[in-house]
Amino acid sequence: MRQRAARDQQRLDTGVGMSAKDLENLQREIVSLAKRQGDLEDVVLEVMERRESAQERVTELTGRVESVQAKVADAVARRDAAFAEIDTEAASVTKQREIVAGSVPADLLKLYDKLRVKEGGVGAARLYQRRCEGCRVELDITAFNEVRTAAPDTVVRCENCTRILVRTSESGL
Repeated sequence: MRQRAARDQQRLDTGVGMSAKDLENLQREIVSLAKRQGDLEDVVLEVMERRESAQERVTELTGRVESVQAKVADAVARRDAAFAEIDTEAASVTKQREIVAGSVPADLLKLYDKLRVKEGGVGAARLYQRRCEGCRVELDITAFNEVRTAAPDTVVRCENCTRILVRTSESGL
């Protein structure tokens, strides 16, 4: 457009071999080209501003994405560390259970394992101040007296949840 406008301006300035009407038309065309060029430059400026704004937004969002990815990586690392710790603890507890299970009579261990499966992983519960810690129900006076009078080596069970009751000094006996 600029080249065409410059060429037309040069023709207008020389004016050689042109009629007055042709010169007038050429002058209008140069004005029209200048107006069109101004409009196009405005459009280009607007596009450049929008591009700059979009680029700033992309930079901001890229920063956010990187921040979120860093947080995710940190969370994954903490989760993996926690899993490793849990696995180590589970292995230790399993070994301890095997040692303790070796000293428990076979029939009692069989009852405990049966109750543990039935009761969602807990086969025995502490008797704490007349309350079964397995089902959180307080023993009635009759059941409590039966537990109180039972011999120390007798296996007693909760009437409500059927778990084995573990008697301690805090049982309220």
